[in-house]
Amino acid sequence: MNAIRKVGLVGWGAIGRVVGTALTEHRVPGAELVCVVDNRPLGEAAPAPQLSFDEALERCDLIVEAAGQGVVREWGERVLAAGTDLLIASTGALTDEALAERLLAAGPGRVYFTGGAVGGLDLLQAVRALGPLDEVRLTTTKLPATLEQPWMDAELLARMRTATGPVEVLSGTARDVPVKFPKSTNVAASVALAVGDLDTVRVQVVADPGAHHTRHVVEASGAHGAYRFEVAHLPDPDNPATSQVVPYAVLRSLAALAGRTGQIL
Repeated sequence: MNAIRKVGLVGWGAIGRVVGTALTEHRVPGAELVCVVDNRPLGEAAPAPQLSFDEALERCDLIVEAAGQGVVREWGERVLAAGTDLLIASTGALTDEALAERLLAAGPGRVYFTGGAVGGLDLLQAVRALGPLDEVRLTTTKLPATLEQPWMDAELLARMRTATGPVEVLSGTARDVPVKFPKSTNVAASVALAVGDLDTVRVQVVADPGAHHTRHVVEASGAHGAYRFEVAHLPDPDNPATSQVVPYAVLRSLAALAGRTGQIL
């Protein structure tokens, strides 16, 4: 029988609250919430002791990151070097290739990534073993307000705010687009991680006032086949920049790491 995974949860936001509550209610067999790490005092809101990162590394064998790309950059290697496994939700941090290489080379802890709001990544990763894909495109469509960023000029902001239909906000590769939208384009980095090349993945970000669902369309083709995945999710009511399904994707990954039988791997 597998040992119980002692989980430290980093972040008590829209994703962390769902994940932490499920762990507290024992809805992930084989996993126990040991502590919560957050830079805000949570008081009684936290269902487990609120500890520092260093204390969490002493008590846990698995850290679940649900707090943003900055945590991955600052703590990722230290978690793995401590011999603790790390499950990353904020895959956008991996557009920093040097960081990604260091995380994949670090240890003895193991690093894992959740697919988050998009499907088909397992298949793309399998296809990659047959040879490189010639073309990979991701189109992400969200409500304009969730895409506003400090770097945007007045003209672009005005177009987004007065739009009556879809407006292209930015296009580029998975290397540069997620950097511009650090809280809302983890999907681009996840697709690139599956494909194995940031520059192959072309990304288009669209603002649409009618986007009641966040939509991601992945299209890929190569010598061995053609693939298309489309998903439409309700935004999270507490954090519209992320999709409602994301914490449940984290829980699915966590269940697999805890040894739940019947998982599709």
